Amino acid sequence: MRIVALAGGIGGARFLRGLRAAVGPQDEITVIGNTGDDIHLYGLKVCPDLDTVMYTLGGGIHEEQGWGRTDETWSIKAEMKEYGVGPEWFGLGDRDFATHLVRSQMLTAGYTLSQVTEALCVRWKPGVRLLPMSDDRVETHVRITDEQGSRAVHFQEYWVRLHAEVDAEAIVPVGADTAKPAPGVLEAIAEADVILFPPSNPVVSIGTILAVPGIREAVAAAPAPVVGLSPIIGGAPVRGMADKVLAAVGVEATAEAVALDYGSALLDGWLVDTVDEASVAAVEAAGIACRAVPLLMTDVEATAEMARTALALAEQVRK
Repeated sequence: MRIVALAGGIGGARFLRGLRAAVGPQDEITVIGNTGDDIHLYGLKVCPDLDTVMYTLGGGIHEEQGWGRTDETWSIKAEMKEYGVGPEWFGLGDRDFATHLVRSQMLTAGYTLSQVTEALCVRWKPGVRLLPMSDDRVETHVRITDEQGSRAVHFQEYWVRLHAEVDAEAIVPVGADTAKPAPGVLEAIAEADVILFPPSNPVVSIGTILAVPGIREAVAAAPAPVVGLSPIIGGAPVRGMADKVLAAVGVEATAEAVALDYGSALLDGWLVDTVDEASVAAVEAAGIACRAVPLLMTDVEATAEMARTALALAEQVRK
């Protein structure tokens, strides 16, 4: 079985760990990773979502945080602070720095982000094929109004420094409209047996991947069934502040509203948590098969069961 998953950061990475445990060694998983969260810091190219997937599946993630490296130290950050060089609000640990150094050196030498990601995965052996959504530079920005007036900030600043405490007025994936899908992305979608939308942020993770010209169209045209898992449980995000960015695009923070926003042109199936069972009928009325099952990723086995249910639903709705 050839499985393609569109994934963002922590939620996507943890789901992929369960998916990997749910399938057999003969099955192939291709992950199309969001690069809209990418940011340049200290002259280095930082790819938070790609790295979170790589570290999580490779056994190097800081489990409690869900991001960054385990057994991390912070000497470089402390020294940068002594020099008065920021930003202080974004933490790069010493071990994490090495990844960004290697990536930046390779990009400067002329390698593409796809080639660099493949090289980094040689060390981490994530057990999946990890592809960036694009080799082109795409950055998600958020328009806000604060004491400095109306302005746009990088998504990382909105999320990490401002903690999404200011209302998001618009979400803009800068550069997405002229970006091209990375090599292998469209081919993987076209050849997939199943396409999954993990419980990643539907706006700034999966939504940004779909904003790259050609990817949304490829998913919609794919012969494979497309099944998504709701990142919203009981009217609130399981983790993070997805409700803030959903509001910016006019979508309620409910499992039903997210499914309807994706629409039946993309989704064939949708899983909601048991607490949202009342939304099943409305989702199915929109032409999307829907099931209510436990969706809390409490451990790898619980997540693997979620993945098995998603794959079973895919079989039921296969075109």
